[in-house]
Amino acid sequence: MKEQPYRVVVIEDDAMVQEINRQFIDNDPRFQVVGLASNGAEGIEMIARLQPELAVMDIFMPALDGIGTLKRLRSEENPIDVIVVSAAKDPETIQTMLRGGVIDYIIKPFKMDRMKQALDKYVQMKTRLQQERSISQKELDQFFHGPVEAEPVKKEQLPKGLNDITLQQIVQQLTQTAASFSAEEVAEKVGIARVTARRYLEYLEKIGQVKRDVSYGGVGRPTNRYVAAAHRL
Repeated sequence: MKEQPYRVVVIEDDAMVQEINRQFIDNDPRFQVVGLASNGAEGIEMIARLQPELAVMDIFMPALDGIGTLKRLRSEENPIDVIVVSAAKDPETIQTMLRGGVIDYIIKPFKMDRMKQALDKYVQMKTRLQQERSISQKELDQFFHGPVEAEPVKKEQLPKGLNDITLQQIVQQLTQTAASFSAEEVAEKVGIARVTARRYLEYLEKIGQVKRDVSYGGVGRPTNRYVAAAHRL
């Protein structure tokens, strides 16, 4: 995970929507809103000055609308990522923004679950692209088309003492993110004992659904960490 939160500028002329977006984004520890702009002209100045990684931007705004703002940012080769949050839903506008390279497009009115989905997807994308290795076709497909559902494990395949429902809960936790987990972290998320979590993880490693890494950081014995096989080359 990125050590520092992703810095965000919110460009929105509706004060109430601007504040709602700010509060929601700031409540996510992975992000920090560093600037609020009420139109595209202010937003461009703020982006140039603050150098954030992400802009959450409306389209219908005074002074300079979202289309003009995006064109300016791209003409200046500004590397900022953009998520659009707008009432504009005509195909021409949507195509224009997609061609300009926005990474997501949310139509107002929207539920906050949709914003969370956009932020989660952004973090997953940045995490994968910042890793010091090449990206596989499978990983790209998971980003553009969503995570591949893990194949359910048949009950008759399970060793004695393992429960199918618990197993699927662990698989779901691991496939939701590219991060690795220790047995203790999995146990806490699923609500089982660490020893039990280790048994499930060892079984998933045996059938090829997870990969095991050994972490030597810190003092004491090395820690086994597990990551979904879909997130590994």
